[in-house]
Amino acid sequence: MHRPLHIDMRSLPDSGKDVSGHEPPAFFGLEEKDPVRAISPLQYDLHIERDDGDLIVTGTLAATFSLECGRCLERFEHRLEIADYAAELEFEKDATINLTDTIREDTLLALPSYPRCEDGNVRPRQCPAEGRFEPVLETAADEPQSAGQGVWEALNKLN
Repeated sequence: MHRPLHIDMRSLPDSGKDVSGHEPPAFFGLEEKDPVRAISPLQYDLHIERDDGDLIVTGTLAATFSLECGRCLERFEHRLEIADYAAELEFEKDATINLTDTIREDTLLALPSYPRCEDGNVRPRQCPAEGRFEPVLETAADEPQSAGQGVWEALNKLN
């Protein structure tokens, strides 16, 4: 079975090689109850080359996700495109490197950590909760300008 994200270092040309294709949404291994859901295949176009004891991976990654808004808890779509993807992995001689976990992790980490409806770039919209949870600003009671030396003297006596 040919797996494009499994790189056999013995057959990698000195000039490197280009790998492109797509992986199904299940590639991300997200659970159904997860607030992040992959809704399109991962599309990749990568160049893979060897640099001494490292494997250098550069290229582009793209996928569409359904995210849960951190404000209103409604779902929205976000298209993630990483145009300048780069990864460096150490390898051992004659090894087969599996890029799956590295690409999966790097892609998921590129998603917004606190997603909001405004982040949605597939069908832009305003969050329905916008302005509903604004903090009420309370004015602080007047505090003395300086606590004076008494505070520091009390602390110095603790020695």
